[in-house]
Amino acid sequence: MIQEDVERRSIAISVTASKLTAQTLAKVFQSLLHHFQNAHDKSAVKPKGRQSVKRLSRRFDPKSLDFSGATKLFDRIVKENNLKLDYAFHKTGPKKYLLFFKGAQVDEITAAFSEYTNRVMNKNRKPSIEGQMRQAAERTRNKPREREKTREVKHEDR
Repeated sequence: MIQEDVERRSIAISVTASKLTAQTLAKVFQSLLHHFQNAHDKSAVKPKGRQSVKRLSRRFDPKSLDFSGATKLFDRIVKENNLKLDYAFHKTGPKKYLLFFKGAQVDEITAAFSEYTNRVMNKNRKPSIEGQMRQAAERTRNKPREREKTREVKHEDR
């Protein structure tokens, strides 16, 4: 058991140098230390925001909701409101998704979801640009033309 622990904790370093000096050995150990610090920093970073279902389920016990619509709009809302959410989408059909999220973030998901529904509902109410152009053209056609009669005032100076 002690032998296994020693083997697990030991590392092998191979250095190729024409002349092995203390300075060369110090550089090797510095680069090794730098490598271990970078590896530790990368593993400590936990993903935030949208991620894969596999990664989310590995870290948390996710809850799910049915979601149909534009996932990019939902991503944009989360980013605009600076919500710290961990979520993932799983496609179940055409424009049908399951939204997985961390169980403790129910309030944030509810806020993002309500903002999403507000935007979708307001988008449907707003007429398209083409429709707005047609309405403006009809208003100008139906509007009676008024000619302004202007008289020039004659000055005696001229």
